[in-house]
Amino acid sequence: MYFILRLLAVALFAIVMLIFGCGYCLLSPRNPRNVYTVGRWFGKMSSIFGIKLELRQSEASKTAGTCVYIANHQSNWDLITVSNAVRPGAVTVGKKSLAYIPIFGTLYWLTGNILIDRNNRSKAMGTIGQVIDKIKERDVSVWLFPEGTRSRGRGLLPFKTGAFHAAIGAGVPIVPIVCSSTSHLKASRGNNGHIIVEVMDPISIEGYNKDNVRELSKHCHEVMSAKLAELDAEVAERNKKS
Repeated sequence: MYFILRLLAVALFAIVMLIFGCGYCLLSPRNPRNVYTVGRWFGKMSSIFGIKLELRQSEASKTAGTCVYIANHQSNWDLITVSNAVRPGAVTVGKKSLAYIPIFGTLYWLTGNILIDRNNRSKAMGTIGQVIDKIKERDVSVWLFPEGTRSRGRGLLPFKTGAFHAAIGAGVPIVPIVCSSTSHLKASRGNNGHIIVEVMDPISIEGYNKDNVRELSKHCHEVMSAKLAELDAEVAERNKKS
């Protein structure tokens, strides 16, 4: 029953987003402010799926300014969990294939996000160069998933270096965003319990360059892996009590 009701709710949401979401973005197509607005709309879907979502943001991250956001990438649940953490003035960087997803793909393009071809390394690196230019010229932050693919319950996967090259090239800090594990979520379950999304303190890129970019990647991975374990333990305890 929950699955059917939620399926209907998602269908209705999709229709509303197609009509009003695309219409809203067409007023100012490809404007970065659209990403924050649409991200929050998707985030509101979490309550429909019985998720008690808590968003946390460190004080230091609130004044980070232009930066590169990096977040763990777990599954399609990210659309209604991690999307709550999208900050004003940030655009995301995703696979080119996202543009072909019905409704979502159109919105993803109209909101001003950056699409890259991950199957072509030289083309992808060229896009990272464009990302650096956008950060410098438009004073816009970017959001990246450094794992490069969905982890699907396998924990935090190894990071690729694109996000860290972008931060170093643009001379901006990195702000990690961690969402507690979502592998237990089910559309057919009435109460899906707690999920915590946390925007962490900025990580400085001072002292790093293209020669030691993997050290920066490793450091960020360690910080986010420890936070993921911490959040998972807290969520498990909360779910036991409730």
